[in-house]
Amino acid sequence: MDKKIPLIVVAGPTASGKTSLGVELAKRLDGEVVSADSMQIYKGMDIASAMPAAEEMQGVPHHMLAILSQGERYSVAAYCEQANKCIADIVSRGKQPIVVGGTGLYISSLVDNIEFTQESTDLGLREKLSKRLETEGAAALLEELRTVDPETAARLHENDTKRILRALELYQQTGVTITDQTRQSRLHGSPYNPLIIGLNAHNREYLYERINRRVGIMAENGLVQEAERCLGENTATAAQAIGHKELMPYFSGEMTLDEALDNLRMQTRRYAKRQLTWLRRDERVRWLYIDEYAAFGDLADAAYKLCADFLSEGGE
Repeated sequence: MDKKIPLIVVAGPTASGKTSLGVELAKRLDGEVVSADSMQIYKGMDIASAMPAAEEMQGVPHHMLAILSQGERYSVAAYCEQANKCIADIVSRGKQPIVVGGTGLYISSLVDNIEFTQESTDLGLREKLSKRLETEGAAALLEELRTVDPETAARLHENDTKRILRALELYQQTGVTITDQTRQSRLHGSPYNPLIIGLNAHNREYLYERINRRVGIMAENGLVQEAERCLGENTATAAQAIGHKELMPYFSGEMTLDEALDNLRMQTRRYAKRQLTWLRRDERVRWLYIDEYAAFGDLADAAYKLCADFLSEGGE
């Protein structure tokens, strides 16, 4: 059997410092970064998605950033296919691939080689489910999903309408749940041996304060103007993006800007909790707690030691 590729993953909730740590590890390990963020793949949403700026990348090559227009459809399967190609290219040049991001579904599907059945789209079924979403609401459809695929339903929030509809569509079209499909695909094995570094905070308020500060900086950097432009293009991507959809009540006159930004802070905190819930299900995660370290360099040293030990053992 071919030797598995040692793959370093930096995961964690929003505002935990994943980007900075990924860049620092890449510099120390002669690596390149592969993004695992479901919003940073889109162009024109730099502020809402916290897209790393050129100065933040510090010359480290980053892949899977701003590769799609907002109107383009995308899937986890498409992400894995493209990310696998990026990793293969990085390895072929003798560099260390480092996956960095907070989209748990992307990370787990990539790391564990989850294969998604590509069914032909049943437009009639999709339209029927979309109409039900409008008339019955997301909570009702999520409850229906819970009756046939409780494991998938437990991972989804009712705001994640795209994945709720996709899970119901797959089951009604094939009779196979996403959970069953995932279990079956795991039998094929993965080409990777991962070291998954998870960032967290002992004190939840410490993380929440970082989130609150980030929202303030995003607003100062032009979030409102970006959201107005993207929402004006009327794409589903912009309407679902945290940082854009929370400003819709401000644009419609239902909220003041301060109220909308406060709502954004709250929704981002809730999103961070969901990100952590996803990561905690994976027993392989090696947790580093950002509030244990007085300086970023100390955190980076701890993460680098994990990586160096992992790689010195052949990535085993």
